[in-house]
Amino acid sequence: MRSMQPETPSTARLDAETGVRRRPAALLCMAVVAVLLFAGFCALGTWQVYRRAWKLDLIARVDQRVHAPAMPAPERGRWPAVSTDTDEYRHVSLTGRYEYGKETLTQASTELGSGYWVITPLRRDDGSTVLVNRGFVPGDRRDRIAHPQPGEAVTVTGLLRITEPGGGFLRHNDPAANRWYSRDVQAIASARGLSDTAPYFVDAAAAPAAAPDTWPRGGMTVIAFHNSHLVYAITWYALALMVAGAAFYVVRDERRQRQPRAPRGR
Repeated sequence: MRSMQPETPSTARLDAETGVRRRPAALLCMAVVAVLLFAGFCALGTWQVYRRAWKLDLIARVDQRVHAPAMPAPERGRWPAVSTDTDEYRHVSLTGRYEYGKETLTQASTELGSGYWVITPLRRDDGSTVLVNRGFVPGDRRDRIAHPQPGEAVTVTGLLRITEPGGGFLRHNDPAANRWYSRDVQAIASARGLSDTAPYFVDAAAAPAAAPDTWPRGGMTVIAFHNSHLVYAITWYALALMVAGAAFYVVRDERRQRQPRAPRGR
């Protein structure tokens, strides 16, 4: 039978000291991580609160622009200042002559189904050009696009939109093949040989007395803003509370373990 050697005082002291040193270090690391996580989640939640306030303000401003009386579309001198924040969805009007021979069809998906937006250049009296989205036409009706009043001056009212460069989702515009997936003003103007073109386009309003089978169909702009910031904020704050709860549980458990235990009877 193997003899049991008594533990020397120096060994017991070393083990005890080692245990005491390691445990506070681990607790300190856990505390630092918990504080960082709590602060990070709270910061993300607060950021989402500010983002929600900004989004609600944007929605209110856009709604005001859409329903305001039509104002003249920005002239050449104002083009550099046109931006999403200050001008997108502004109710505008402009006068000029359509150049139907330089029309462009870009793919579209609407409540009426799949088809195309009909983008027609409008040449203004000052020589500048504005691309006008005259509306939607189904794919099987593209040969029925109306071209009223060729060469005559027309006045267009609608919503100012910012150019959509590049293409659509996972699809790039191919000017050489005349395939368009977005309303890229610069690319369309270059492909059609247009000069002095505004950096925006206009979604034309619906014609008040248009026949049901008249194409293109205007006034189909969809204005929708994704606003889930409140849900995101609640999620981040909930995670922060979970971290705080876990830290409270660890602290409580540690205090229980440190309490002296009553000696057991033999």
